[in-house]
Amino acid sequence: MPVLSGAVTFSRFRSEPTGNAPSDKKRWLSKGLKSGLFEPIDLKKTEDERAAGFVELENHDSTEFSTGAILYGDFALFGFRIDTVKVPAPVLKAELDKWATAFEKQNGRAPTRGEKAENRASIRHMLRQRAVPSTKVHDVSWNLQTQQVQIWAASRKAVDEILLALETAFEVKLQPLVPASLAARAGIKDEELVPTPELIGMEISHNEIPSSEVSHGEA
Repeated sequence: MPVLSGAVTFSRFRSEPTGNAPSDKKRWLSKGLKSGLFEPIDLKKTEDERAAGFVELENHDSTEFSTGAILYGDFALFGFRIDTVKVPAPVLKAELDKWATAFEKQNGRAPTRGEKAENRASIRHMLRQRAVPSTKVHDVSWNLQTQQVQIWAASRKAVDEILLALETAFEVKLQPLVPASLAARAGIKDEELVPTPELIGMEISHNEIPSSEVSHGEA
């Protein structure tokens, strides 16, 4: 649980409402989280390989989002869960080879390409039913006073997905808190952000050094 302990990588953003600011923050939070809540993959009803959405911070299987489970002082803390289900290619190939061997022994011939394709699909479906989804949860910290949002993820792809989910669920725009963005908000022009020669280690030519600072050897 990176928000509460441990050293991790996170990205910082500032939240700006795209409409009117919410009058009831507790209700706004609960409504937003429930609109994008995590729903587990139903292996029997869908062929989806991926599911993603919001969960409670301390219980990744819960999407109740009660006030006590979300609010920690001025902070709203919750998680963004991503589940994936994949059938490893080597496992699928091994099962298909086993079936092809049994087929040839029983029928006295190797299976046709069409028969292989048909059974490959059924074998993949069987293996998928047995698969256990892999789970990854990224923590999100939202300061409701400063409107600073921290996403605890190292992957740029994961950060972008969580950003989109937050902006959609809460009707906000999240601006990255990076030097260029902060400078723009402060009205600092781009040309004023150019590194100085000292910063980038550029050597100063001999002609640029005042004569009073140049030492001469004795004749």
